[in-house]
Amino acid sequence: MQLNTEYTFRIALPSDTIQLVALGLEAYGQFEHTLTNDNWQTMQTNLKNENTYTALLQKANGYVCEHSGKLIGMAFLVPKGNPTTIFEAGWAYIRMVGVATGYEGQGIAKKLTSMCVDHAIQTNEKVIALHTSEIMTAARHIYEKLGFKQQKEVGPFFGKKYWLYTLVI
Repeated sequence: MQLNTEYTFRIALPSDTIQLVALGLEAYGQFEHTLTNDNWQTMQTNLKNENTYTALLQKANGYVCEHSGKLIGMAFLVPKGNPTTIFEAGWAYIRMVGVATGYEGQGIAKKLTSMCVDHAIQTNEKVIALHTSEIMTAARHIYEKLGFKQQKEVGPFFGKKYWLYTLVI
């Protein structure tokens, strides 16, 4: 798949925070009708919170895709040493891969995920993890094509099944 040459891929900056919020709401908004109202409200509250993105930018390498001055894609690679209830301390992990409505299926998410993997390789990470859900079919396809392997079910989150995936590099 040939990416549009008008797309610019770059490192996310703190000054992108407002656009990251808008992109998060737009990209994940596709799930509004597949979640219960309560679960959508919880997800939407997290997506609207600037601190969600500020905290990621402080500890992660963020990558964005831009078109005509608008952010249309994002992904974040959190380095090892930042464990959660899902991710082990020795793992890097990918968070918040999202693409704006109308730009799906053009290879943007794959390119951003690949940028995360490339950075992990350059910084000598050994394992990259991520989690994704039953409603994120396209995402699961991308991750599996890049070599991520489903390890186990985690969650549920937002009332949906989620799985942990890892890639040993």
